Amino acid sequence: MSEKTSSRLARRALQAIVLRRWTRAAAAAPDTPLSELRNLRGAARRLRQQLDRLLYVAEERLALPLIGNQSFPRPADADWAWRPELWRGPLPQPGIASVPGKAPLGEEATLFHDCPRSEITLRQIRNLRESDLAPYGLRLDVFRFRGSYLSLAVTLPQEACEGLTRRHLLRVETIAEMEKPLELFARLNIRHGPNTEQVVRELPLNAEEINVEFDLAYTRLNEKRVDAMWLDLIFEGPEMNEVILRDLTFSRRPRAEL
Repeated sequence: MSEKTSSRLARRALQAIVLRRWTRAAAAAPDTPLSELRNLRGAARRLRQQLDRLLYVAEERLALPLIGNQSFPRPADADWAWRPELWRGPLPQPGIASVPGKAPLGEEATLFHDCPRSEITLRQIRNLRESDLAPYGLRLDVFRFRGSYLSLAVTLPQEACEGLTRRHLLRVETIAEMEKPLELFARLNIRHGPNTEQVVRELPLNAEEINVEFDLAYTRLNEKRVDAMWLDLIFEGPEMNEVILRDLTFSRRPRAEL
């Protein structure tokens, strides 16, 4: 018998002994002297605290979809694809209440608005549906809204800029849920030298697949000077609404030669 197998059997035997002990203690609790019962209660609470910690981590790691998952449908000829960290893994700060005018959530996403009084909350949530590929989603709750704009900016990694040309098509896909209809626009920003190209598309929220493609052939992009790229998701008419973005993914592919 290997040392690893022997150690595993020993752990199982110890767990069985501990389980039998607490099973007997629970059965005998109605007749246990109060002084002894008080000590058992303290030990049980300390044990429960550790068990709750274990269960919390285990449920998080074993739930579907798997944390860190980067798989999602993409064009067969895509030369780059990416899912931002907010939808890929847990953030150190999962949420913000009374969101200020500029509020970063993680390293790649920032919410902007100009409300004089914020009644906006932002929270990363765990996706648990079997149909979800992204481990996490983003929930945006808006109550009274007296501002002129509300947008979520997502910074794309440097890899998205490398080798970028006017022959590329950049595809953005999302899974969105909302309490009531609103308009959602995607604005792609590409900085090249002192200039920034901006292309705006409306996301078709009533379509089965919510995606848009940005054709860079219609821009004045200086391919040799591209150094940054980000996407603004702009929410029009968000008052008294809850919006959940279950996923957000990017991919790019070269356009076929004409």
